[in-house]
Amino acid sequence: MKKIKIAVVGVGSISGMHIKSYLADERVELYAFCDINEERLKYMGEKYGITRLYTDEAEMLAALPEIDAVSVCTWNSAHAPCTIMALNAGKHVLCEKPMATNVEDAEAMMAAAKANNKLLMIGFVRRFGRDADTVLDLIENGNLGEIYYAKAQNIRRNGAPGGWFGDKSRSGGGPLIDLGVHSIDLVRYLLGKPRAVSVYGSAFTKLGNRSDLKVKKSYTSVSSKGACDVYDCEDLATAMVRFENGAVLSVEMSFSLNVGKTENSIQLFGVESGVHMENEVQVFGQMNGYLSDTSLGRSTGLDVDDAFMKEINHFVDCLCDEKTVCRAPAEDGVELMRILTAIYKSAECGHEVTL
Repeated sequence: MKKIKIAVVGVGSISGMHIKSYLADERVELYAFCDINEERLKYMGEKYGITRLYTDEAEMLAALPEIDAVSVCTWNSAHAPCTIMALNAGKHVLCEKPMATNVEDAEAMMAAAKANNKLLMIGFVRRFGRDADTVLDLIENGNLGEIYYAKAQNIRRNGAPGGWFGDKSRSGGGPLIDLGVHSIDLVRYLLGKPRAVSVYGSAFTKLGNRSDLKVKKSYTSVSSKGACDVYDCEDLATAMVRFENGAVLSVEMSFSLNVGKTENSIQLFGVESGVHMENEVQVFGQMNGYLSDTSLGRSTGLDVDDAFMKEINHFVDCLCDEKTVCRAPAEDGVELMRILTAIYKSAECGHEVTL
């Protein structure tokens, strides 16, 4: 069987998850790398044995028309131009989250996919986690009942990644667009993808990059230069999102916050029971007139490597079989950009924003 030739555009930190997942799929040939950073490009080429290396995407696409699909793993502001260029060249695209930095670019990306009759899948990797599969199973079997409230928290005490992540011109924002996009999307996905009708949000830039601290950060981008990094976006964002079905989501996302411990959890509250997704899935309900707490075990917790493997495998499934329904289509990326943009707008104007 002819192998699918994959090019990776942007070979920074997140590309490693794509690369090792492609390498594990026998249906794929990892074919070319592209990055504007020549030093990083050379390093990644040597590390993975890729000799087709380009610093210009247009040049790569012109020189290698045999490429079938592209993974876009650049910084956020380059997602739209890189994706549209690949789509217009007749390639399928898996674009990392967030889809873009504004709604207009996201819509242009979706339009390019439709115009060229190519797949555009968005990197909502949390949809492919074991915890997501477990909770979906509970929901589909009626164990939670009507879900009317949810909480999503990704709280870091000292976790501003540095590099382009704090530069709003490239990132589009701070923890809301970087971390919140995952959490908000996963909650919406588990709820059956209802449309958001209104948001109220606040954003703060108080602690910034915290580059003066002597302790190690919880996560550092390969592009970080420490104290020289630009930081002009929020370090904490909070929001309430109301959906058309009446459900409400509370969101708290931070890179830097004076808090006792880090949090990365999602909670759903239903009439029959609630679930807490963190290191494992826990179910809180009642049994025979008593309140009951049930742990479904560590095997139901999120394994990031496994989730990326399943995400990439699904992308390849879609390319191999047109009947496979994409689990993270462009339409969902556009809807998330509408929600994120509305939260930032609400934080700026100080009142609720309707969608």
